[in-house]
This record gives sequence, C-alpha cells and structure tokens, in this order.
Amino acid sequence: PADATASAAPASAASAGGGAEPVAGAAGPGGGAAVSERDGWPPLPKRTRRRGLGGTRRAMLSGRARWALRVVAVAVPLALWAVVSSLGVVDPTFLPSPAAVAEAFAEMAASGQLLSDAAASLGRVAAGFGLAVAISVPLGMAMGTSPVALALLEPVIGLLRYLPASAFIPLLIIWLGLGEPSKIAILVIGVVFFNTLMTADAVRAVPGELRRAAATLGATPGEVLRKVVWPYALPGMLDAMRVNAAAAWNFVVVAELIAAESGLGYRIIRAQRFLQTDRIFAVLVVIGLIGLALDVGLRLVRARAGRWTA
Repeated sequence: PADATASAAPASAASAGGGAEPVAGAAGPGGGAAVSERDGWPPLPKRTRRRGLGGTRRAMLSGRARWALRVVAVAVPLALWAVVSSLGVVDPTFLPSPAAVAEAFAEMAASGQLLSDAAASLGRVAAGFGLAVAISVPLGMAMGTSPVALALLEPVIGLLRYLPASAFIPLLIIWLGLGEPSKIAILVIGVVFFNTLMTADAVRAVPGELRRAAATLGATPGEVLRKVVWPYALPGMLDAMRVNAAAAWNFVVVAELIAAESGLGYRIIRAQRFLQTDRIFAVLVVIGLIGLALDVGLRLVRARAGRWTA
C-alpha cells in the first residue's frame, strides 16, 4: 500500500497541472535529456542604447546632418526675407532687402563706425556683466549654503529683481551723472539680481549626500565648499551666466540712451532719427554675431569645466 500511494502521487500531480512542459536536462523516456521548446527559438538581436541630453533615448545626428540643419535654419529666414522684399509687399523704408543691409554693413565697416561702436559696447558689457558676476556669485554661494544668508537676502533680492532696470535711469543720472558709471550701473542692476538667485539654485542642487560623505571622511567646511560644492555647482552657474549675458546685451541698448556718443545702441538710435533702417538691421546683425560668439565661448568653458556632467 505504501508503494502504491507513492506511485500515485506524481501521477495525480501531473494530471492536476494539465501536463507539465518538458524541462531541459530532465530524463526522458529513453533515458536521455528532454529537449525544451525554447531551444529552437532564435536569439534576441543586440540593441545599442543611444542616449541624448538628460539620459533619454534619442537618435543621434551625425555631424554633417547637424550642420545641414543649421544651414537650413539660417537660409530659410533669409530666403523668405529676400522674397518679401523683392515682391514689394513692404515699403523698403521699413523693411530693406538683404542686399541693402549688406551694403550698409560694408559702408559702416569701411568707415570704422562698426568697429568703434562694437568696441564701446563690448567694453560696457564686459564691465557691467563682470561686476554683476563678481557680486552675484559670492552672494549666491552664501544663499545656497547658509540658511541665515538665505533668510536675509532672498526677500530683498526677490523684490528688487522685479524692478525694471530702465526705471533707475533718472536716479542713476542724479547719483552718477551722464558718464560711463551710470551706463555700467544699468547693466549691473539688470543682471545681478537674477544671476544671484540662479547661482543660489545651482548651489542648492548639490546633493546633501555628497556633503555629508565628505564631512564623514574628515573634510572641513571650507574643504567641502571648495572641493565638493564648487565643482558640482560650477556648470549650473555657467549656464546662468550664459542666460544673463544675453540680458546684458539687451540692457546695453538702454544704457546707451544716456547721453552716449558711441556704441551699437547709440548707432541704432541715431539711425532711427533718419529712418535708416538698413543701418539698424546691420547693427542688429553685429549684435547677434557678437552675442553668438560670447554664448559659444561660455558653452566651451562650461563643457570643459563640467566634463563630468556629460
């Protein structure tokens, strides 16, 4: 009876399961190994994972395709501009043709106006933006690392950043006169508050685990700030500078309204008085090219300083 019970148990289990799938390596009726149904399946293809920005899957463009898209992005607006101006849809006084703008550009470049005006505006932007960065980076570092500094500075800076820089022009003329200091002060006011808050955000983004791990390994607060917080937050701070460098170029036109005798903004205002729209377009092209060069330079610095983030 015991032998009969033991032999009946496997049979009942097999009938309850409706028949078990053969397992690779199990003994078959002839004493050999039973072949699994999966042995005949083809192997899965190997797939390469391509990732773009942010770790998301994205098809990567070749260098040739990327440059082709860039050329198209510039050529299409120029072609539309040329077509509209050639059809006479808009009066040339208000929308000059690309050829007229190129002629005005060549004329201003040959006379030396563009070079001197660009140098004057670059000097003002460099002074104002550099001073704003020198003020905002220490303040942002303090706000990002110290709760006391954050509580003291954030309400004031959060309020002042909503005040338009152009509203300070009358006060700056009274306080600093009509010379270069008032023009540079406009740029500082327009950049410093935004850059401070963006720098503080970049510093607060440093994971607390990194700070605690460095402190556990014996790093002093100064070493944590210098060797952990600063390298981690530097790419974010450079991104903030890229954004605010564009804002500085916007404010330079406003700054050069204050009794300026040179500068790209001054040249635009002067051309406006005589309806010289071709010259205005030529100056705008110069401003765009200089801004693009500055942005590319900051991007290269960011790529070099934050290679570990790539």
